[in-house]
Amino acid sequence: MRTLWEGDRGSIVDLLQWGLRRARGNLQIDGIFGPETLHALRGFQASMGLVSDGVAGPLTWAALRPWLTGRYSRMIVPTKLRWSSDLLELVLEGLHARYPFLQIDSIGTSALGRPIWQAAIGQGSRRAGYNAAHHANEWITTPVLLKFLEQYAAGVAQGGALRGLDCRRLYENYTLDIVPMVNPDGVDLVTGALEVTSDAWRSAREIAAQFPRIPFPEGWKANIQGLDLNLAYPANWEEARQIKFAQGFNRPAPRDFVGPFPLAPPESRAMYERALEADYRLILAYHTQGRVIYWKFDDMEPPGSYALVRRMEAASGYRAEITPPYSANAGYKDWFIQEYNRPGYTIEAGEGVSPLPLSQFGEIYRDNLGILLLGMVGLED
Repeated sequence: MRTLWEGDRGSIVDLLQWGLRRARGNLQIDGIFGPETLHALRGFQASMGLVSDGVAGPLTWAALRPWLTGRYSRMIVPTKLRWSSDLLELVLEGLHARYPFLQIDSIGTSALGRPIWQAAIGQGSRRAGYNAAHHANEWITTPVLLKFLEQYAAGVAQGGALRGLDCRRLYENYTLDIVPMVNPDGVDLVTGALEVTSDAWRSAREIAAQFPRIPFPEGWKANIQGLDLNLAYPANWEEARQIKFAQGFNRPAPRDFVGPFPLAPPESRAMYERALEADYRLILAYHTQGRVIYWKFDDMEPPGSYALVRRMEAASGYRAEITPPYSANAGYKDWFIQEYNRPGYTIEAGEGVSPLPLSQFGEIYRDNLGILLLGMVGLED
């Protein structure tokens, strides 16, 4: 984590305030390092025997780590914070410490060299893969998958159930891989974790300036290089290129640039290679928004996929739809269906304009819990 001073803003300040709130009690989390945060920080530093200078540097972050990883908290995954790659790593560290049977690995690195983390749970031969935040401003999907992982792991450890399904039985019969943040650099840009003085932020700002109708940074979907990760897979990629070039996205952009060739972004390449290695029987790709489930690619309808999507409709209240032509190619779900002829679904969670407000989180999670469980038990069909 970078050093923070009074006056700093963004999700990295959210993270500092969250740690101080857990350690010291009530503190408003507003992403603004103001007088109240300064007072709380100095008090915390004094209590830990640190120099009480009101600067959150390496020693302060190290002292806060037990609270940031949830060592002293009942629940680890926060659902009222803007997310960042730093927060993701802390949460995964905390989940693994509490539930050692989770396997945490990096499946690759982002354009800026950040790990693309995967959490795996289960012992069964039937394996499914879930992912979130291919698109930067759709980061609310990250805590959706992580809260599910935490509840599921707690059920395994304590012998509990989710929606009437025994967690230990699920653990014994299925293996689930979760990649909660495919696009860590882009998420950091959108939520303010990326320093505005960095070369990466300046480069993104220059790209965005060529597309003034797209708000910056909240309209940013691409990776930090301006490549749309969910338009980079080898599934009618050339057709996607033709459509998006005709719309003016023929160069690096905040969204919809397919790149120079399929799998050009390192993040998409990592997802592709992991799927080839894992041989998933089903995938769920989480996006926002629209409360819909896209379940086909082109004319391909994998066996059992329609029956399962109807069950997902009933469990969530979402609608099963065919992907509209303007975005029907080169996505992760599209490639998976093409490659394996197995069920693959893009879930467009929530409603409104991305990034969706965290006030929607509770409703999104309730709506999607059934889908997340069906993604495993649906493998039986």
